Amino acid sequence: MPDLTVDQWINVGASALAFLTCCVCALVYHLRAPWWKSDVGRNLMLFAGAVGGLCLYTMLITLWPTGCPAVVLRGMRTVVLLAVAALMLQRTLLIVRAQAKERVK
Repeated sequence: MPDLTVDQWINVGASALAFLTCCVCALVYHLRAPWWKSDVGRNLMLFAGAVGGLCLYTMLITLWPTGCPAVVLRGMRTVVLLAVAALMLQRTLLIVRAQAKERVK
């Protein structure tokens, strides 16, 4: 593990906090709501996972910035970013559909 500067430790700590809050949010939502039954619920759950994944990536790449682990982590980051893009597109479509239903009423 490399010697980290104060700002890098702060970044790792903030990323860890954000990762944990994403995990708690997903766990609470899973336990309290049937999120799998609706498009919005699935989107919220997957988005929490994707943001948590990016936070986890930030922690791990700071701790292992070079070598084989870094190559794997960067590949995983690309997949997570594509998932974020797809989820945001899905969210946009959900908004458009919801607004179209409101206009019909």
